[in-house]
Amino acid sequence: MVEAMVWDIGHVFAIWEPESYFDTLIGPEKRAQLFAEAALHEMNEAIDLGTSGRDATDAHAAKFPQWADEIRRWHDDWIETFRQPVPGSADLLYATKAKGVRTVALSNFGAENLEVAREVHPVLREFDQEFVSAHLGVAKPDPAIYEALEQGTGLSGAALLFTDDKPENIAAAAARGWKTHLFEGADGLAERLIAEGLLDAS
Repeated sequence: MVEAMVWDIGHVFAIWEPESYFDTLIGPEKRAQLFAEAALHEMNEAIDLGTSGRDATDAHAAKFPQWADEIRRWHDDWIETFRQPVPGSADLLYATKAKGVRTVALSNFGAENLEVAREVHPVLREFDQEFVSAHLGVAKPDPAIYEALEQGTGLSGAALLFTDDKPENIAAAAARGWKTHLFEGADGLAERLIAEGLLDAS
């Protein structure tokens, strides 16, 4: 029996598309060059593991001075990359909470960015517990972050239902015996929640 619903955040509650934002900022061609030369997603991994956004972008800008202004925009304009909500996901979280379902976040996310995201997406304040990579110093799909959640919640295996948009993160949870759902939209998740008895059919 499922006792807690475990939610990823990015691409589940809001779309994270830095490429799209930088396309509008500097154009697709220049953006492609920036991301290829300056490896911005690798820089973001440090943020997800606990480095402050300002420190990470300043250090990266020093490595790639030709892109320094654009790199610093990663920190300064971060929320512009995370404004678009995923339709229906917030409603599902509120509905399951109303049924008394324990709600847990498991996310690779920068600590400062998460605080900013909560201002734009209030649903991100609704978790009963949070297991965030920047707070723990470890990121999905490392087994250690799943173990931290098990220890912190006192739950494991089929007592947990986890939704995430990345197959590798789902596979890591499934390997621990968790129930899993690859997130491809709120409609599909709603069907799974109904099947698990966590949500009433409308």
